Amino acid sequence: MKKFDFISGALVFGMLAVALMLLREWDDFQAERIAIAEEVLAQNIIASEIPNAPENLASEIPAEFSGIPTSSAVDAPQVQATPASQNLIRFANDVLELSIDPLGGDIVEAELLTHLDSLDGEPTTLLSNNVNHTYIAQSGLVGANGTDTNAGRPTFVSYVSDLEIREGQDQVILDLRYQQGGVEIIKRFTMNRGDYFIGVDYLIDNQSNENWSAAFYAQIKRDDYVPASTGGMGMKPFVGAAITTPDDRYQRFDFGDLDDDSFSQSVDTGWAAMLQEYFLGAWIPDSSLALEYNLRRSAANGYYYVGFTQAPMVIQPGAQESLSAGFYVGPKDQYRLREISEHLDLTVDYGWIWWAAQPIYAVLYFLHEGEIKSFGIDAQVFSGFTNWGICIILLTLIVKLLFFKLSEASYKSMARMRKIQPKMAALKERYGDDKQQFSQEMMRMYQKEKINPLGGCLPMLVQMPVFIALYWVLKESVELRHEPFFGWIVDLSAKDPWFILPIIMGVSMWFQMRLNPAPPDPTQAKVMQMMPFMFTFMFMWFPAGLVLYWVSNNILSIAQQWVITRSIERGEPEATS
Repeated sequence: MKKFDFISGALVFGMLAVALMLLREWDDFQAERIAIAEEVLAQNIIASEIPNAPENLASEIPAEFSGIPTSSAVDAPQVQATPASQNLIRFANDVLELSIDPLGGDIVEAELLTHLDSLDGEPTTLLSNNVNHTYIAQSGLVGANGTDTNAGRPTFVSYVSDLEIREGQDQVILDLRYQQGGVEIIKRFTMNRGDYFIGVDYLIDNQSNENWSAAFYAQIKRDDYVPASTGGMGMKPFVGAAITTPDDRYQRFDFGDLDDDSFSQSVDTGWAAMLQEYFLGAWIPDSSLALEYNLRRSAANGYYYVGFTQAPMVIQPGAQESLSAGFYVGPKDQYRLREISEHLDLTVDYGWIWWAAQPIYAVLYFLHEGEIKSFGIDAQVFSGFTNWGICIILLTLIVKLLFFKLSEASYKSMARMRKIQPKMAALKERYGDDKQQFSQEMMRMYQKEKINPLGGCLPMLVQMPVFIALYWVLKESVELRHEPFFGWIVDLSAKDPWFILPIIMGVSMWFQMRLNPAPPDPTQAKVMQMMPFMFTFMFMWFPAGLVLYWVSNNILSIAQQWVITRSIERGEPEATS
């Protein structure tokens, strides 16, 4: 009995601790709402009002390959550029709109046309370069004949200022031109319909009389701004940098890591990315050339740089060659990321619970799309369910079936305990204040009646990994972002705006507890009576999809437990497995 009291007390203490954490989380949530409002107000300042001082990017390029400049020449002339807002080139397909700066050919803005920043908002702006937020994709050529030098960066010429994919087109190409003596350089951007992947190619036509040599570099330049997240349980999606190496398929660096130390490593191939909730930007190099990672925080301007430089290429006189890479800027579509580069799908970061979250995502995806895309299988099985809420309910049923026997054993134990409550009351009256004797007699009764006093906790404990894993799936899988269920549930990844689902969850929990025997200790009994109210409050701030899962699980559990309890109370023979 003492062991039972200790474990029950520990569970109650743990639940109270979670409640305290959620109260603190609510304070953070309110602060984030204020920050978001301030951000929206500040973004009314247009970029043209901000002075655009030219950058000497060459001083920030890693020097692992021969010919790459390592420091700025103090007296070197600076390339003067017109303000970016006056000459940006618009380049778009049907899902992605980019703004490209002719100075260096950087991607300085990216809008995701089919992913809104709120339910009724504007397209999500992932890349931007203004007074509030700097997050851009840079690339260039460095080395012996590189265009990006200590003197400045090249200004490309484009014959168009606005180019988008047309009806019936599957691909759109934008060429930026630069003449370097007898060498013509074209920086080509390519986008396909319905895709967030951008091909970035340097086409080199060496019509000079000498060898031409340069190395391609690519990097993401970003400040330390962290987008607001409506997380619960104190868990926040990762924001920061990530790469892949032979020793670590998915290596993360938060901003604090780069504040402490820079990182560089030579590898044969890889990718470099910046991550945030639901979205990412990632450079993917040409796999035929070795590369050197370089991740750091610039002491000069405070920005973070995540990227790589590839080995130099030598082009003979009269020859034409290309240096290529790709840039992905968009949602964390893990199956598309898997196609682009090995291990890039790991940027869908489920944290330490990935071992449970990944199968849950695979099941949800299968239910929604009717397609299996895991374990080396790519097969369409059926048409799928269009509503993600229905998929969550079906997932609950699948999980319930998987743990059916365990729940059955637990509910049988609880039903037997409920049935012997009169005998327990008689024992308590017989032994009065002799707690030791009472505990011994009670344990004998438990053994005789095949009762596990901890059995009632097992279903909840088993469900916790599934519960936490589903939370991460809702916070990392962009497919469920802004997805409605029915009626007032307009976004399964956000909290119930009317708190109706949490109230239903609390009522269902209260009914389920009525089927369980009351704890013998009066204090524990009172705490357990408070649990439905505590959980109702806690679940008010969880994503609606998560509460829907718990409500569905409670309803299925009540049905299963009611049937078992009625059967045992009537004295019906139990089925043997």
